[in-house]
Amino acid sequence: MDEKITLSGVPETMLQTIYARAKESKGRGAIHDKKAEEIIGKLNYDFSLADKDTPMHSGVIARTIVLDKLVSEYLAKNPGATVVNIACGLDTRCYRMTGFEHWYNLDLPETIAVREKLLPESGNITQIAMSAMDDWGKMVEESRTPVLIIIEGLTR
Repeated sequence: MDEKITLSGVPETMLQTIYARAKESKGRGAIHDKKAEEIIGKLNYDFSLADKDTPMHSGVIARTIVLDKLVSEYLAKNPGATVVNIACGLDTRCYRMTGFEHWYNLDLPETIAVREKLLPESGNITQIAMSAMDDWGKMVEESRTPVLIIIEGLTR
């Protein structure tokens, strides 16, 4: 699949963050994100600007390392927890984590449309196409398990 994607604004940033994770995973290996590598391998997109943006790359990787550690620790202490990832973009953390009962990825409808094209999910991973400001809570079936809410990519 050779996908040509032309985006601007927030969705373009979404592609740059997954590119940073894929590049780091293939390079120095401070993180391991095979799903990001797989997605980037499918895209026909010019990442030359992202290649030059070292501060953005470093920030994405630092944030990924910290949040992966925190989420992993939470799931180890609360096996079977429900996770809600607000403003998920193309985050692939749900593929790097174990121990959750259900994982919800929430973002704006236009972002989820891109996500569904690149990361079709089913089973215990669900996409919610809503704003974080909408009443998305009723979409989450937590079945009396602890709930972890991740808000990594939300900006005004």
